[in-house]
Amino acid sequence: MRVDKYLWCVRYFKTRSIATNACKKGHVRVNGDIVKPSRDVYPTDKIEVRKNQINYIIEVLDLPPSRVGAKLINIYLTDITPKENLEKLDLLKYSQDYYRKKGTGRPTKKDRRELDDWFDIDNAEENTEQNKENGDN
Repeated sequence: MRVDKYLWCVRYFKTRSIATNACKKGHVRVNGDIVKPSRDVYPTDKIEVRKNQINYIIEVLDLPPSRVGAKLINIYLTDITPKENLEKLDLLKYSQDYYRKKGTGRPTKKDRRELDDWFDIDNAEENTEQNKENGDN
């Protein structure tokens, strides 16, 4: 079975074309080698997939006949990703957590004014530093 089709069948990618593009970009390795989407996968192969800034490592147990349900994935692969890589995922979630709720849209007028004031303060500090260097008071 092709590596792009396998990754799609075991639900690592939502569509097969996304899996193909990941292979073309070099985000997929089989047994340590960067592969093309047409590379065949066999049981006992180790596949490393770089997705969302995390390197997932899976071991192929068997080849599915077609796309399988989420509950049946463990029949066809073993996830051997190190815990350090999975901890990076938690850190990424926390780093993206900021004061605005997701989906609240554009900054409000108040937010824009606060940003403008913040940038004006930075510019004013730079101007005073330049004036001190030039001897202007």
